[in-house]
Amino acid sequence: MTSVTRPDAAAHDVAPYTLAVDCGGSGIKASVLDAHGTLHAPAVRVPTPYPLPPAVLVETIAQIAADLPAAQRVTVGVPGMIRHGVVVATPHYVTRAGPRTAVDPVLEAAWTGCDVRALVEQRLALPTLVLNDAEVHGAGVVSGTGLELMLTLGTGLGAALFDGGRLAPHLELSHAPVRWGVTYDAYVGQTERRRLGNGLWSRRVQRVVEGLWPVFRWDRLYLGGGNSRNISPTVLERLGEHVVVVPNQAGIVGGVRAWDLPRGAGDAH
Repeated sequence: MTSVTRPDAAAHDVAPYTLAVDCGGSGIKASVLDAHGTLHAPAVRVPTPYPLPPAVLVETIAQIAADLPAAQRVTVGVPGMIRHGVVVATPHYVTRAGPRTAVDPVLEAAWTGCDVRALVEQRLALPTLVLNDAEVHGAGVVSGTGLELMLTLGTGLGAALFDGGRLAPHLELSHAPVRWGVTYDAYVGQTERRRLGNGLWSRRVQRVVEGLWPVFRWDRLYLGGGNSRNISPTVLERLGEHVVVVPNQAGIVGGVRAWDLPRGAGDAH
């Protein structure tokens, strides 16, 4: 469990402090961490407000930041296809009332091509890194050795791929069909977990992992996100030793480590 340190007890050798923001479909969570990944305040979580144009997301981040210790930089994880801090597409924030509700064409236009990094930098006056939320999550857990795949199980399915610690270009696996036109996002998302119960849902997760193995042939697969803790022990045992469940806290800790990722196609700058 990551410890929490009082801001006035911090030494200069653990600067800079990072405001790490994990933006999800149902909640937005943030904290401030030092360079070692130690929390300097308990993580704050607020429900994701809908409808959610870009300006509302940025203002929500600013309001959370105002109640946290001062930071020198910001990392924001956003669901969807993010390239160099710009939103190519995002699945939840374009809807009228949240996940699984109707898409609002006005919101879709507002988010498509939105430079979230520039907006956050302007509002908070701090250097900002914006990545897909699964990429930030993965940054918090990867070892930097071999091919490592991060899958996050939450509102939907997030994915990030790392090779030797270098972030690969993002692929939106969640929107690929897994069967009969049903996407991975819908197949193992929160709505189906609630409908099926954890046992049957866990078996679906197993089928997804087994189906992706011949595609990636990873050295290590990490399962994270809020629903990873609901995977049944039986399924975890079947998945084998190269599949590891990681705490959801990685989505915050990754906000620090993301700045140290080898620079490549996945870099937000």
